[in-house]
Amino acid sequence: MEDRDQDCCIVGAGPAGLMLGLLLARAGVRVTVVEKHGDFLRDFRGDTIHPSTLEVMDELGFLDEFLTLPHQKAPSLHAEIDGRPATIADFSRLPVRCRYIAFMPQWDFLAFVADKARALPGFRLMMGSAVTGLAERDGRITGVTLRDADGTERTLAAALVVGADGRGSVVRRAAKLAVTDLGSSVDVLWMRLSRHADDPPQAMSHAGPSQGIVLIDRGDYWQVGYVIGKGNFGQVKRDGLPALRAKLAAVAPLPADRFEELADWDHIHLLEVRMDRLEQWWKPGVLCIGDAAHAMSPIGGVGVNLAIQDAIAAANILARPLREGTLADAHLRAVQTRRRFPTWATQKIQLMMRHKRGTGEGAATGGRPPAFLRAIARSRLLPHLTGRLIGMGFRPEHVRT
Repeated sequence: MEDRDQDCCIVGAGPAGLMLGLLLARAGVRVTVVEKHGDFLRDFRGDTIHPSTLEVMDELGFLDEFLTLPHQKAPSLHAEIDGRPATIADFSRLPVRCRYIAFMPQWDFLAFVADKARALPGFRLMMGSAVTGLAERDGRITGVTLRDADGTERTLAAALVVGADGRGSVVRRAAKLAVTDLGSSVDVLWMRLSRHADDPPQAMSHAGPSQGIVLIDRGDYWQVGYVIGKGNFGQVKRDGLPALRAKLAAVAPLPADRFEELADWDHIHLLEVRMDRLEQWWKPGVLCIGDAAHAMSPIGGVGVNLAIQDAIAAANILARPLREGTLADAHLRAVQTRRRFPTWATQKIQLMMRHKRGTGEGAATGGRPPAFLRAIARSRLLPHLTGRLIGMGFRPEHVRT
């Protein structure tokens, strides 16, 4: 079965895909967003809403309603540097309405944006539909092949396919876009611990040598990230839960018995860290944005913010030619040109902030923090600079559609 009714097909209903779908539909573009999952309820994803994204919600007229959703505010980010607490990012001087990072479950953010988009006549969201490949004719991508939730195979034709389906992107793989692998020496274990009234009052902090553990205040619980060497999860499991609980207790500012809540391995979730970027984000009829174009390190939690900035830039550039049927390769090239430097510069800073000594867990969580972080800790000015870079990015985008 073939569906020919779309100007744009977006693969992936994550932050980039839904934001792009919303903005294009607002501009009169007929757009379908295809998502392989049946709902948004997936835990331990990017839950940080940065000041630049909150500013975009304000530009769209949604901010006051959006902030009624449960969230926690972080006006600054902290770390333990050489045994002492230090501010590594301060958002208090940003030229925006919301000078903080909001921690909000990503499913709430996605559901909010999806509801706003569904109210627009040109928008369609297909949940539970898995894209299986790309349709191509005369060297140009003309749509996607997909399998609906009921197993029906169909082709969805569109003037443009946008891959916003994350670091495991089906679109970029099917389009055979070349990837530059920037490498990673670490992975991250995510887990939950209960939060008690007398726990440290920190919305987000890195603690312990080399920032080996991350604590994020989620209201009634802590979201905890623990850095391990790349590919070392198997060894961590062989060492056993008691050994892991002891390592966590040694670096966390929480009572050791709190980690007894980690009763089995089902409570531990592995995030395989990867850093890469496409050499070219597009080919005729297809474009990748967000993690599909550039997988980011979790440092600074900037992945969601960068993906949304990609979506805004893409909408600003592509809405008119999509609506008028004049889309050309130059428009796709312009999106990459616009977003190339912010991506490169952000990844460059992430590479500066990571450790380069060895690849084992000891290298990931032992020794002194990188010189870059030690310099920030000693300065009054640099935390405001890092707050600007983390909170706003290198080229904040504004809604022009």
